Amino acid sequence: MTTQEDNNSFDWVYYVLGLVFGILTAAIISGGFLWSVLGGIIGFIFGAIFLNAIVKGREY
Repeated sequence: MTTQEDNNSFDWVYYVLGLVFGILTAAIISGGFLWSVLGGIIGFIFGAIFLNAIVKGREY
């Protein structure tokens, strides 16, 4: 009897959360569109750092 693991990757969630909350934070603090874009980029980068440095190799 074989068991098949569900290997769905949810890495995209970290990127989306970083992007969305980066945009929201920059929009609330500055109120400008360009700062919101920059906040989204910074949030995306922080999501990538979190995923690749902190939770890398962690088993669920």
